[in-house]
Amino acid sequence: MVDKKEFLRVIKFTLFSISAGVIQTVSFTIMNEFIKWNYWVCYLTALILSVVWNFTLNRKFTFYSANNVPVAMLKVAAFYVVFTPLSTYGGNFLAVRGVNEYIVLILSMLINFVTEFLYDKFVVFRGSIDTAKK
Repeated sequence: MVDKKEFLRVIKFTLFSISAGVIQTVSFTIMNEFIKWNYWVCYLTALILSVVWNFTLNRKFTFYSANNVPVAMLKVAAFYVVFTPLSTYGGNFLAVRGVNEYIVLILSMLINFVTEFLYDKFVVFRGSIDTAKK
């Protein structure tokens, strides 16, 4: 049976991730369509904007974590030290070979969504979930 509290946590994470996805998509689109930067520059900038947004909201409202913010941010940075090069180079690899940039972006965002939830729950906020005042 699914725990109601954990189900709500997943829903909140999903909604905040959607809002981060909107930020990432809009900023990517502006840079890709109007500024005409290379795929990897657009993607990397948009990813950073969405990560900061998503981390801030999920720490406070999804995981209710009172843990040390700089330490939590370093753990998230460690995740992105791995994810960012893989998704940037992999996405660029596909984009320069003709795969539509938005298909590549959506695929990267879906992979990020699943892996980041698991990493946040079991690494970043492990032991500090529900420790902040609501």
